Amino acid sequence: MKSLLVKINNKLNAQGGFLKAVSVLVGGTAFAQFIGFLCLPILTRLYTPEDYSVLGIYIAIVSILAVISCLRFDIAIPIPENENDGKALLLLSFFSNTIFSIILYVLLFISYPYIQHYKIIDQLSYWIWLIPLGVFVSGFYSALQYWATRHKRFKEIAKTRMTQAISGNAASMIGGMFSVGFGGLIIGQLLNFSGGLFKLAISANRDLAVVRSSPLKATFARYRNFPKYSTFEALANTSALQLPLIIIASFFFGPDIGYLMLAMKVLGIPMGLIGGAMSQAYLAHAPEFYKSGQLYGYTVSILKKIFKLVVIPFSLLALISPYIFTFLFGQNWSGLGDYILIMIPWYFMQILSSPISMALHIIGEQKTALILQFFGFFLRVIVLLVVLFVDSKFTIIYYIFSGFIFYVIYMIFILILVKCKGT
Repeated sequence: MKSLLVKINNKLNAQGGFLKAVSVLVGGTAFAQFIGFLCLPILTRLYTPEDYSVLGIYIAIVSILAVISCLRFDIAIPIPENENDGKALLLLSFFSNTIFSIILYVLLFISYPYIQHYKIIDQLSYWIWLIPLGVFVSGFYSALQYWATRHKRFKEIAKTRMTQAISGNAASMIGGMFSVGFGGLIIGQLLNFSGGLFKLAISANRDLAVVRSSPLKATFARYRNFPKYSTFEALANTSALQLPLIIIASFFFGPDIGYLMLAMKVLGIPMGLIGGAMSQAYLAHAPEFYKSGQLYGYTVSILKKIFKLVVIPFSLLALISPYIFTFLFGQNWSGLGDYILIMIPWYFMQILSSPISMALHIIGEQKTALILQFFGFFLRVIVLLVVLFVDSKFTIIYYIFSGFIFYVIYMIFILILVKCKGT
């Protein structure tokens, strides 16, 4: 028995402790996803597909803005060896996020009288004022999460995900029970963005108290490629995913956006469970393999692990999706299973490629990453607009298909570049 435990421990600590890190993150995320999935049958009976459509618009806008609020200094936090540089990057993330959020409120205050009658703004109603707040807490959490990743505090990250799941779903259910409409979903999502902030902040504050200051100006100059290239890369990437939802909602507001939103939420369970954990663990360990010239082999081994983890769950989901979701979520959601079935290839490729995408930043290929994301934006947004005006009935199908095509091309380019520079 003892030898078996030793073997398990050795396996978990192999490759710099990657599997151990993943197991901790997956455990916390699994709990969060399990809570979310248990609550869905209740939430889909408290809220309509149209309510989820408005939630989808809110999430799309916040996600597009939040990904650039720290000027991408947040994703650089785990990379430097010097702790002072890591601290400076964390502070730069905080400053950027705070200033950006204030600017959003000022712009919204100035522009609101002129935009309030637009269809999407009208649908959001006064909940639009929670968009800058959502951006602020998302950016703050992201910076603190990457600081925890730098110190390999995966248990803390896992606990915050549990907090997010419990607080977010509880708020949404309470809002639904008191018939506050889609506002309950938005409050729940806001808590889902920010859950666990204080726990991560306390840990970070203890760290910063014993770390000497690092010149912010010098660190900004040293990592200038992150705001210079990665900001636009992230904006293009997130916009390619979220902007079509806003565009489609502008033309087809109704249950279809709700179906898309909930299908993305269901398929996001394995993405959040495995992809998110793999991304954090990969970023924590990949710089070490890059320095030793073994990044390509490490990256391929991670891809194989992800494939083995997801191929069976996705195959089972494809088999049951046309039959099970109406029973689980109620008659209002009878079309959901068909959406999930045709979206599976897209999410399968996304879950494979997303964790290793950080390799482009580790090998200094921010410019290439930017070009790839601009290509994705063109494929998924610009061409979508063409499809919308040529024959609008194919708009949603094209949106789903373009996601699959992009992630196939994206993963191929990542592997080619890592093989050239990471070996």
